[in-house]
Amino acid sequence: MTEKSSRASGAEAVSDVGTAGAPIVLGSEPGSFARGVLAQRHPALIRQVRDAFPYGRRQHEALDALRDEITDGVVRPLAPAEHDHQRWEAWGRQHFGHSWYDAPFLWAESYFYRRLLGAVGYFGTGPWQGVDPFAPFKQAELRGDAVEEELRGLDALASAPADERATALLHASLWGNRADLGFQVSAGESAVDDAAIAALVADDSATLWELLPAGASATIAVVADNAGRELIPDLVLIDHLLAHGHAERVVLQVKPYPYYVSDAMTADVVDCLRRLTEAPGEAGRIGGRLWKAMAAGSLEARTHPFFCAPLPYEEMPEDLRKEFTDAALTILKGDLNYRRLVGDRLWHPTVPFAERTAHFPGPVAALRTLKSDVIVGLEQGTLDILERAGEAWRTSGTHALIQVRP
Repeated sequence: MTEKSSRASGAEAVSDVGTAGAPIVLGSEPGSFARGVLAQRHPALIRQVRDAFPYGRRQHEALDALRDEITDGVVRPLAPAEHDHQRWEAWGRQHFGHSWYDAPFLWAESYFYRRLLGAVGYFGTGPWQGVDPFAPFKQAELRGDAVEEELRGLDALASAPADERATALLHASLWGNRADLGFQVSAGESAVDDAAIAALVADDSATLWELLPAGASATIAVVADNAGRELIPDLVLIDHLLAHGHAERVVLQVKPYPYYVSDAMTADVVDCLRRLTEAPGEAGRIGGRLWKAMAAGSLEARTHPFFCAPLPYEEMPEDLRKEFTDAALTILKGDLNYRRLVGDRLWHPTVPFAERTAHFPGPVAALRTLKSDVIVGLEQGTLDILERAGEAWRTSGTHALIQVRP
C-alpha cells in the first residue's frame, strides 16, 4: 500500500469515528511505516549493536533471542529481578504473550529499546553496566566531516543581523542532522535557505519569538531529541537565547539512559560541549560561553525517568508537570516528543494543534522533522498540496514543522 492510500484510509477512519476515537498507531498494517520499523529497522539495529562491541557469548545469545522474539515470537515480560520489572508490568501486561505488531507502536518501540539494553547488560552488575550500546554511532557522527563543516558555517553567521541569526539558528535546530540545511549563510544572502522554508508544512516561528522577547527574565525548557549533529544546533540556539536576553535560564532535559539509538543523554551534552570548545572561531566561543553557563546555572541539564516511558505527555507525573508549568516556554524537539505530545494516533491532519496540546502545562513549541505518520495542525490547503504530490512526506524527513501553542 502506498503512503498516500494508507493515509487516505487513515483519514477516513478518523472522520468516521471523530477526533476522540482516532486509531492508535499499530505495527500490524502491512506496508505501514510502523510495520517497517518493527520488522526491518529493529532487527537491523540488533545486528549493528552486536557488531559494534566485542560482546561475549551471553550478550550474543541474548541479542539473538531478542531478534527472534521481535520477528516471529510474542512479547515477553522482564524478569522479576529486573529493577523496573513492576513499572513495565503495569505498562504492558495486556501486551505480554501477544505479537509485537499488535501492541501500540509507541509502546512496542519503547519496550524494544528497554529489552535491547537488558540484552547487552546495561542495567546489570557486570563489566558492561552503563556502557552505551549506541555510543560508537554517536561518536562517529560527532567527529565526522559534516559537523566540521557546519561549525565553520557559524563564523559567517556571527556577522549576520540578530533577527536573521535567530531565524537561522532556529531552523538549524529544527532540521538537526540534515547536512544540506545546517548553518547556512554567505555574504549578501539570507541566513535561512529557501528550501528549508518551503519544506515547512506549518510555521509558527513568529509566535515562538513573541513568547521570548529580549530582556525577559524567563526560564525556558528544551526537551532534547538526538545527540550529535542535532544536539549541537540545539546548544547553539540555547547560547543565542541566553546571550541575547531571550532567556535568563535554560533547562535542557535529556534521556536518563540510552534510547532510540541516538537520543541525547547527559554524556552526549558533555561530548557536544567539548566538541564546540575545541573548535576554532565562533563555534569555540559559543562552546566557551555554554561551558560557563553550565557552571553559573543559567544552563542546566536535567533528566527524568518519564522521558524513557512508553506514555504520552498527557500522563506525565506531577513533578515534571510542575517544571513545565514554571517555564515561560517548553520547546520539544523531534519526532518522538511530538508523538508523545499530541498522542500517537492517526489524527486527521487538520485537527488543531492547540486542541491536541491543551493538556500541556504551559506554552509549548514543537520543532520536528517529519519521520512518522502522526501529524496535526495543518491547513486543509497545505494538506491537499502534500497529498497531491504523492510523496512520503510524513515519514521521509524531507518536511518539517514549527508549531506553537501559547
